Amino acid sequence: MANNGKARVLTTEQWDNVFVQIEKHRHPEKNEAIMRISRNLGLRAQEIALLKLRDVVKLDTRLGQPDRTFTLYEILTVRKDITKGSNAMRTSRSKYVRKSITFKVEEFHSMLEKHAALVKAGAEIDPEMFYPAVNKKRKTKGRDLPIVSELLKSALIRYVQHRLDKDPYVKPDDPLFLSQRKRAYHPNSLQEHMALMLRSWGGVEKAKSHSGRRGVATHIIHDQKESLRTAQTALGHISPTTTVEYEEPPENKMTQVLGKIDDGS
Repeated sequence: MANNGKARVLTTEQWDNVFVQIEKHRHPEKNEAIMRISRNLGLRAQEIALLKLRDVVKLDTRLGQPDRTFTLYEILTVRKDITKGSNAMRTSRSKYVRKSITFKVEEFHSMLEKHAALVKAGAEIDPEMFYPAVNKKRKTKGRDLPIVSELLKSALIRYVQHRLDKDPYVKPDDPLFLSQRKRAYHPNSLQEHMALMLRSWGGVEKAKSHSGRRGVATHIIHDQKESLRTAQTALGHISPTTTVEYEEPPENKMTQVLGKIDDGS
């Protein structure tokens, strides 16, 4: 029922079933931790993929010891360099091709004065020298999210302990989650894996990796009736105009409303 391609918001019962199904498949420790972070904290798939162990736990320094210990932080830090717009994967970007330009009034007047002076001096005119500067650097925003849910705490502790049991040589800067190739997930791969758990394992139609994030926003705005500013902070949006999109009623609300329509009316 999600419209406009939006990720479907899961009900509590649907989430419960997803976690039941996760236990029936391989790597339940890792998969539960991934989906609990999505469900309870609303991180993007890219942010989950690029988390490091040091963002979640403090490891002791005894590398290689079979009884290594760790402490789960009370706050999960979503670093600025892994958020949307940060080019966290350091991929090359296509060359920017300018199709239109906009001037402020004072900039336009200044441009005309410079142009007139160059013409008077007989200088060669290059139109691009009058283009306003382009700010190619996108703003990004990190955030600190309290780890409050006991189920989330339990899932993270179980997973990190499992990870240490498998490899007591892990370091704080190692990726929090590893793919089957024993390397950090590419965000696109994790998106697909999260969608697989929700749709194929959990049987939730039109669910996506963004479902947990949209669910957090929906809970803050519609269920808790908190301010848009609170939701913006939790989601890490630079502009409130992005958060406004989450004010759209979720599917279960639309189901309630449409279900009250009398077929005979």
